[in-house]
Amino acid sequence: MNATQQARYEARVRIIKALAHPARLLIVDELKPGPRCVCAIQAIVGSDMSTVSKHLSVLKNAGIVQDEKRGVQVYYRLRCPCVVNFFTCAEKVLATTAKAQSRLARQRERA
Repeated sequence: MNATQQARYEARVRIIKALAHPARLLIVDELKPGPRCVCAIQAIVGSDMSTVSKHLSVLKNAGIVQDEKRGVQVYYRLRCPCVVNFFTCAEKVLATTAKAQSRLARQRERA
C-alpha cells in the first residue's frame, strides 16, 4: 500500500470512529430532515449539555456535521447528507447476517 492509499484509509477510519457511538448515530439520524438546535439535540440524546457538545465536536471534527450560529442558538446540520446511506448499508448487513444465522440454526435443528 502506498502513502496516498494509507492516508485515504486513515481518513476513512476517522469518519467511521466518529460514528462509532450510539449517541452520535442518533444525532446523525435526527439531523437527516434538516438542521436542529443544540437544545433539541440535547433533549433527543438525553444527556447533559457537555456530553452532547463533546459528541457534536467529534462529529464536526470528522467533517460529518457543521454548525451555524443563529442569534444565541447554535444549529447543526449534516455536512454531507449521504452519510445516512451508511445506515442503509449497515441495516442490509444486519438483515443479511440475521438470515444467514437463521439458516444455520435451521440446518442444525435438522441435523
